[in-house]
Amino acid sequence: MSKNPEILTPEGLPPLADKPGVSFIMPVLNEAEHIAKAITTILAQDYDGDKEVVLALGPSTDDTNAIIADMAAQDSRIQTVDNPDAATPIGLNLAIAVTRHPVIIRVDAHSGLNPEYTRQAIDTLRETGAANCGGLMLARGTTSFQKAVARAYTSPVGLGGPAYHSGDEAGEAESAYLGVYRREVFDHLGGFDEGIKRGQDWELNLRIRTSGGRIWFNPDMEVTYWPRDSWSKIGQQFWATGIWRAELIRRYGSANSLRYFAPPLLVLGMGASVIEALLQITGRTKAWPKFLRRFTSLVHVPSLGYISGILATASAAEDCGRRERAWFGLILPTMHLCWGAGFLRGLVTGAGSTKDGSR
Repeated sequence: MSKNPEILTPEGLPPLADKPGVSFIMPVLNEAEHIAKAITTILAQDYDGDKEVVLALGPSTDDTNAIIADMAAQDSRIQTVDNPDAATPIGLNLAIAVTRHPVIIRVDAHSGLNPEYTRQAIDTLRETGAANCGGLMLARGTTSFQKAVARAYTSPVGLGGPAYHSGDEAGEAESAYLGVYRREVFDHLGGFDEGIKRGQDWELNLRIRTSGGRIWFNPDMEVTYWPRDSWSKIGQQFWATGIWRAELIRRYGSANSLRYFAPPLLVLGMGASVIEALLQITGRTKAWPKFLRRFTSLVHVPSLGYISGILATASAAEDCGRRERAWFGLILPTMHLCWGAGFLRGLVTGAGSTKDGSR
């Protein structure tokens, strides 16, 4: 690692060459449906500099690795490393270790890069002095279900928060979707924390900012994202994400945004409302003083308000059929409640070895 504490600052980073080589890194596990398309968008980038693609192969049980082997045999720019643990941060670090270019671009098998993405990223790094930059995640779907999930991703009522979901103006950011990194980040900071199975990108960006580096959001850098394609997979994904966000809060406390506490508070409020309703239905509250019954009944107000808000949001959804609208109304609380429940679990017990079981 570099001993220069100022290396990641805009002033400390060395100038980029006119057309620096770029290394794309991707951890892969059970992505037979998407992997060929993802690699194709990488190789089709409208960028004249040297390119290489390094894929960290987990122990897939579908045809993922066979597809990659076939593509690698036809294009020498594609190479692979084994990632037997199938852990994302380990795979990313294994891929980084064999890259050779000054700019490292993280990509995902569920994503497709806009043809100008790489060129725009290089220009952004050069013009802003950023150590890492990212763009806008454009969630898309092919089925009614997937389209509803994509709508939830981009809705202020859905994920909200980060600029890469909502499409804010260009500027400094807390984190970046995927990420286009200067190699100096890894030389200086040593890579992704392999003990963090989800949210490792946020943690690395925190270290970058703590070291004086700049994270930049450029909405012109567009990435198409294909969400999970079943209700159970969405639930598993957000459950694991909530657990790991709680772990990050256990570790880094106030460095996290207060918005992360909204879903767990929702779960607690809904739980209290359900308990109160059961007590009312079984007649347990009849023996309580009248003022106490009125007071405890107020626990239903936030829950009813939330349900009304979800129904109103789904009803107001534009440019979609009834099936997509119905899924949208179901996906929103699935994301919120699974994330919030996972968060509460993780806050109490920590993340341990929790993995995303949706792949």
